[in-house]
Amino acid sequence: MDMTALPDLTPAYAEIFLAIAGMALLMVGVFRKTDPARGVTLLAVLAFAIAAVLALTTNAVETVTFNGLFVVNAFTGFAKMLILLAAALSMFLALSWAKNEGIARYEMPVIMLFAVLGMMMMVSSNNLISLYIGLELQSLALYVLASFNRGNLRATEAGVKYFVLGALASGLLLYGSSLVYGFAGTTSFAGLADALTGVEQNTGVLVGLIFVICGLAFKISAVPFHMWTPDVYEGSPTPVTAFFSVGPKIAALCLFLRVLVGPFEGLMDEWRQVLTVICVASMLWGAVAAIAQNNIKRLMAYSSIGHVGYALIGLVAGTQEGARGMIYYMLIYLFMNVGTFAVILSMRVKERYVESIDDLSGLSKTNPAIALALAILMFSMAGIPPLAGFFGKYFVFVAAVNEGLIPLAVIGLLSSVIGAFYYLRLIKIMYFDESVEAFDRPDHSTALIMGLCALLVVLFVGLPEPLLAGADTAAAALFPG
Repeated sequence: MDMTALPDLTPAYAEIFLAIAGMALLMVGVFRKTDPARGVTLLAVLAFAIAAVLALTTNAVETVTFNGLFVVNAFTGFAKMLILLAAALSMFLALSWAKNEGIARYEMPVIMLFAVLGMMMMVSSNNLISLYIGLELQSLALYVLASFNRGNLRATEAGVKYFVLGALASGLLLYGSSLVYGFAGTTSFAGLADALTGVEQNTGVLVGLIFVICGLAFKISAVPFHMWTPDVYEGSPTPVTAFFSVGPKIAALCLFLRVLVGPFEGLMDEWRQVLTVICVASMLWGAVAAIAQNNIKRLMAYSSIGHVGYALIGLVAGTQEGARGMIYYMLIYLFMNVGTFAVILSMRVKERYVESIDDLSGLSKTNPAIALALAILMFSMAGIPPLAGFFGKYFVFVAAVNEGLIPLAVIGLLSSVIGAFYYLRLIKIMYFDESVEAFDRPDHSTALIMGLCALLVVLFVGLPEPLLAGADTAAAALFPG
């Protein structure tokens, strides 16, 4: 191997561009004296758009570079589109929130940009070492974002909790990777796949893999590694929570998929058992624990735990159909969740943000448009046809049934029915309870995102073919045989 030759940079153009853009925007923020926050935010969104174009053009054909550490294909391209879209929508939500809270600072879009860079590196990692570097770049940026509103006690507490528990999860992941390397002799995904082919059982690798699964399960807030989620969701700034609930989850789930059906495919019978327990526990706990919540951000935290459980069904199936269902589920979840957080950012009474579910009482009479948007999003979250959320669950359940995992699909169905209670409760409060104070008029960007997401959730029934084709192409890249 010629160590002096320059690697092929073409597959990583999107990541290289984002890294340069992040440093350039940092300089813009430092040297521009008058209100750089809005300008830097809009430039960051522009950088995401350019990175999306670069990723689309360079990720179409499978290419491995940087001495096997980095890979791109149709799957990584699709996942990066979702991550960039989630980040761009979250940034638009943060614009007016930061101004209203009096903390409009250019650091937030810059940190968010570096978090996105870490997520894209995670998705394209082809080695346990590059996986860890991408994951840590993402995590360090997210710890800072969680406590960005440093004058707020809850935000500071959220940042500290996220950092401490996140460091523990990173330790588990690193320890697991060390065990895998120690027993398999390599950290590259291709090398691991070769080392595990034809081997009946390698207990050391299996123990290491369980630690790796624990570390990744923390990143997607799956049970029993979910304990940070409600507190961090509640304490973090709301636009940051919106970002937490989609961007890092999409990146970590895609990474989960790549790791388990790639280098560790030979251990599928073993990891499927571990993942089934995590999947079932997440669905049930997410459905039950949310019922008692009265803070809407905490409710969304438990909701996200449940949705991660449903998405994991596709991974447990371990087939191309399951991978396609999982990707499709995350695409739909992105719009449902960002739309819901746009509604939460509209919960503002006399220029003060409120978060209690009781504040939604009689919303259909005081703010009918917001009530209608939230009702559509909640029906979709509950999986009621013909809205988009129904199709997300349908595809993962079908993948499980076709793989003979009927009990798992039945538990998912029952959890979905239980979880529907708290989604429908919100609709009942908005449409049948007595009115309280009306919300302030939402700003234009928040109202636009809220309306757009609700509309897409309704129109999805007419759009599945092109989206399914995209998800199919992405999933096929993971199962070339």
